[in-house]
Amino acid sequence: MSSVYATNQFKKNVKLEIDGIPYQIVDFQHVSPGKGSAFTRTKLKNLLNQNVIEMTFKSGEKIAAANTEMKQMQYLYKDNDGYTFMDTTSYEQVALSEAQLGDNVGFLQENLQIQVLYYNDRPITVELPTFVDLKIVQTDPVFRGDTVTGGTKPAKLETGATVSVPFHILEGDVIKVDTRDSSYVEKVSR
Repeated sequence: MSSVYATNQFKKNVKLEIDGIPYQIVDFQHVSPGKGSAFTRTKLKNLLNQNVIEMTFKSGEKIAAANTEMKQMQYLYKDNDGYTFMDTTSYEQVALSEAQLGDNVGFLQENLQIQVLYYNDRPITVELPTFVDLKIVQTDPVFRGDTVTGGTKPAKLETGATVSVPFHILEGDVIKVDTRDSSYVEKVSR
């Protein structure tokens, strides 16, 4: 990995360091106006607080690469110190707070294999698998005629998260959930 990125090397998910804060490129666009010099317009996600900002860089400008590393880890448990994860190669354990995990908290199951992002040798956030299978513990029962409209209803999952599911889904069903947008994908047959 290079220690700096020029604007022509920008790609989605590249991690940059700006003013001592790690950012990930969410989107970018190279712009060449008729008059004036070219520039690159970007959307950057702050990896410490998950906020997205927009920044513009002059064409050819060089930005420092963030000192990041992804480690394969396993979610173990939640306690007063936070959420505990174990490195699957070194067996080292680390705890992350609910603020560091953000919306990912609602999809953590014991023994789930995830990626933990380290910045300057300290864990800052997790990257979940794209899809997880979770059991529904609470949802409204099906009423006759509900399936005609093709609507959805809220369902509480075993991890505490709530997602919208089709009317035919019942308590006790296991569903596949897309962790990127908290959406129902399909019913999982067991």
